Amino acid sequence: MSKHLSVIIPVYNEERRIGSTLEAVYNYLSRQNYSWEVIVVSDGSSDRTVEVVSKFISDKPGFSLLANTVNHGKGFVVRQGMLRAQGDFRLFTDADNSTSIEQIEKFWPYLNEGYDVVIGSIELPGAVINEQAQWYRRFLGRYSKYLIRVVAGLWQIRDTQRGFKCFSAKSAHDIFSRAEINRFGFDIEILALAKKFGYKIKELPVVWNNPGNSTVGLKSYFQVLKDLFKIRFNLWLNVYGAAKK
Repeated sequence: MSKHLSVIIPVYNEERRIGSTLEAVYNYLSRQNYSWEVIVVSDGSSDRTVEVVSKFISDKPGFSLLANTVNHGKGFVVRQGMLRAQGDFRLFTDADNSTSIEQIEKFWPYLNEGYDVVIGSIELPGAVINEQAQWYRRFLGRYSKYLIRVVAGLWQIRDTQRGFKCFSAKSAHDIFSRAEINRFGFDIEILALAKKFGYKIKELPVVWNNPGNSTVGLKSYFQVLKDLFKIRFNLWLNVYGAAKK
């Protein structure tokens, strides 16, 4: 049965944080007057994440869990959740609740106007950043954004990497059924595909809370750069094909 909103939450070894995030998401959605579902997708977690999620959702209609036994990458599990979802609109958000669920309210006016993809950003006026990240993450994050925007052909998008993005059902199907990047470069790929297929994209400022204990390491930044050039070549070679009309 179709839902108005699907929320996809990718998780990997988040036993300490996922409980509070799920509680916040449930408390918010249970107050809304539209139909919804939440799909938690575990990326081969080796801690108690699956156990914690399973216990929480056991008495929560509308919640479901996809528990992969092998780690594939965030892009893989977001894609898995997006293609499993039944929502007219499909949002993915991070397990650490760095962008709180109620910020979806900023998105509705644009989604209702006909925008196909609406994304959260910390690079626009009005964004609030509460960050305690390692110095190298701040440095690489600041300067890699320009390279991403140039190489991927996304100059008009100031922040491609925020884990709070919403898609219409059609754009989600067209984009995620063709996406190939399994790890952190997937954010760039899905936006490049949205642009390629002519979908309307809106970038909006959000409040972002980064407690500084992210599992994203230095190696991940270099993987993103590798993925970036793979995406560029895929676009040149028309690997993705065309969107279905």
